[in-house]
Order: sequence, then C-alpha cells, then structure tokens
Amino acid sequence: MARAFAKISFTPDVQTVQTEMGSRDAYTAVELGEPEIPALSAVEQAFIAERDSFYLATVGQTGWPYVQHRGGPAGFLKVLDERTLGYADFSGNRQYISVGNLRGDNRVSLFLMDYPGRQRLKIWGRARVVSQHDEPELLAKLESADFRAPVERGIVIEVEAFDWNCPKYITPRYNQHTLEAALLKASQVQPIAEVRQAPAVLGNGALPLVINAIRQLTPQIRGYELSHIDGERLPAYQAGAHLRVPIAMPDGRVAYHAYSLTEVQTDPEYYRIAVLRVDAGEGGSSAVHDGWQLGTRLNIDAPDNYFPLHDDHRPALLIAGGIGITPIKAMAEALAARGTDFQLHYAGRSPQEMAFVNGLQRQYPDQCQFYYSGTTPENKLAIAKVLGDAPAEAVIYVCGPNRLIEEVRNTARQIGIAEARVQFESFV
Repeated sequence: MARAFAKISFTPDVQTVQTEMGSRDAYTAVELGEPEIPALSAVEQAFIAERDSFYLATVGQTGWPYVQHRGGPAGFLKVLDERTLGYADFSGNRQYISVGNLRGDNRVSLFLMDYPGRQRLKIWGRARVVSQHDEPELLAKLESADFRAPVERGIVIEVEAFDWNCPKYITPRYNQHTLEAALLKASQVQPIAEVRQAPAVLGNGALPLVINAIRQLTPQIRGYELSHIDGERLPAYQAGAHLRVPIAMPDGRVAYHAYSLTEVQTDPEYYRIAVLRVDAGEGGSSAVHDGWQLGTRLNIDAPDNYFPLHDDHRPALLIAGGIGITPIKAMAEALAARGTDFQLHYAGRSPQEMAFVNGLQRQYPDQCQFYYSGTTPENKLAIAKVLGDAPAEAVIYVCGPNRLIEEVRNTARQIGIAEARVQFESFV
C-alpha cells in the first residue's frame, strides 16, 4: 500500500525534511500514480489475528494527538473484511478520551507490534462507534466469547492505508505464554553434565567470524548475522552465493552445511543466513538452533556461488518454496538494484511459516505473489500458469524442495522452455 501511505504521510513539511536529509529522491517514486485501494492481504490478516494489543492514536479538538494502548485476547482486533477492522471496546478508566476525540475527528492511526519477531504494522483509517442499541449484530461479531471483560461499545475502522516498518531498533520482548513454552522446552533438554562441550572456535577457514545477532524470523526459522571478529570488511559476493559453515553435532563431530546468503552487499560488514529447524532431518539445523549463540566463533571460507544470477538485462522469473526463499530474496534485491524486470512467486504453508514475507511485500508489492498451501486449494502455486505467463526470454530461477524443482523443470520442458533458461538449487 505504498502510494496510499505516502499520500497521507508525506506532507509538504515531511517532504522538506526528506530533502534536507537526503532521502527525498528515494521516496519520490513511491508517490507516483493514484493511491491504491487498500486491501489487507492474508499476510496482514494473519499478523493482526495474532496480536493481543495495539496502540491507537486519535486527535482532539485542541489539535493534540492522544495515544492509547488497547489490549485483549489474541485476535480481539478482528478483520471483518480486507478493508475493515473492528474491536470491542472494553470498560476502562472512564476518561473516554479516544471515544470523545472520534466525535470531532474520525481519523485514527494504529501501531501493531510483534516484539519477538521484531515487526510492526502501521494502519491509517477512519473509525466509527458501534452501539448495542443501534447495531447489536455487528457488535456481537466484535466480542470475544472467552473474554469476559465488560464491553461498552464497538469501534469499526475503514482502512485507508497501511505500511510495514523495518525491524531496526525493535527490542525483542516476550509474553508469559512464550516464556513458559521456552522454559518447558528447556526443561526437557538433557542435563547439562551430559552435553558435550563444543569447541571454542568451530572450523578452520580463513575468515574469523562471530555471531553478533540472532533473529527469530518464524517459529522454525532463525536468522544469523556473522561479522569479522576484528570488525574488518568481508569478501564481497553475488546473489545466489552461500556460506559453508561448521556445526558442532551432538555426537562430538564437526559437520559442514551450506546456507544461502539472504541479502547482497557490495562492501559487506556482515553475512546473513537463515536456518530452518528440521528435527526429523540429519541434525545439522537442530544443532545450529541449539548450539549457535551470540558470540559463537566460526572460522569459515569466503562465500561460494553455484547458483549465480545472470548479468544481462533479460527479465527473471523467481520461484521459491519454503526456506528456498533465502537465495531468491538476494536475487530480487540484486535485480531491483540494477533495474532488471522480475517476478517473484513464493510458496509455503502459511504466512507465519514463511521468512521475509512482510519485507518482500513491502519492498516489491508489484513483483511478488505469495501462495499458502495450508489455506485453500485456490491459493496454491500453479507452475504451468506461472511459466506460461513468463516473458519468452526470461531466465527462470527456482529454489526449494526437490518436488518443486522437478515440477518446474518438467513443466518447462513440456511447454518448450529451453533447459538453459531454468536454473535451480535445492536447499537439501
């Protein structure tokens, strides 16, 4: 919803400051064209359904803003349709500042935070009050059956724009439920005396790296940021590259696994990879999740690349399944930076299980399509249609499970696409 967001937020005063600070040119393109009709996708709807609180801003008659925290059971802010939200307004301290402000100005702004996942969603809209007397059926839709706090009214919000914020400076925080689950899991781990001591430094490569950031991208995917132990710049690499990293296995041996670099930097300060935990696998990903911590030392070799991106201006068709998004995300960034046309099709079970969905949707709203096999059959990736709609000269890149790669290769062969145009990499 970039243009609708920009039309509301980038006032002349804001544009003046952007010019002074040197960011105006980067945002000018966002404002071109007419604002879109805002529509909350499955990604936003799932994110909203998981929230147990949000911040609501209104404006009073004096012109002063007022920010209020609203909380309740997870999902108490309900998605009524792709353009409408609503919530039951529970009895509070009886100051009624937000409700009073809405009588004079129905504009509102919402901030929805995911502290553990370091994400935030901003929503602009126009709100109205729903009463039991006038709209009892609508108010009933806003109530939560298992939450018995007194409901005084309902608030319905027509969405006019929304935008995702970057994770910078969001401090991870965890609620009681999350902590209890983590403590339970920790209690089931073997006694510490039985755990083999991992070596102080893993690997024997030429680059001495240290893990300086860990992010929980989804419940099963963690992002790891590795920088030089002495703060030096790192060897450059191209989209599609990977790191071969050492892992201390439970049986005491050191194994090596390759993980794709998830973004491209021309003069890298750090490397970023993402690791999906697969408990039924060979144990490498579980050992990473269980063993790698802030400060873990790794000696590795420079990135290698067996999945390079073409260097001419032919368009690209990017197809990712599950954790196969890791090199594909870097490719999208590289293609966008050099102005090459591309389309990205990303499939997974649900938005909650798919890394980088929000960022990709925010950065490339016109180039990305997402498919969720765990929802409805209509929302599954149709390989034949995607390949059939691709430009005749497009180079096709696919990464994901073997069954996805084979389906893309076989379908391309059937419709006459030359094998040289289909590049692939399995994350297995």
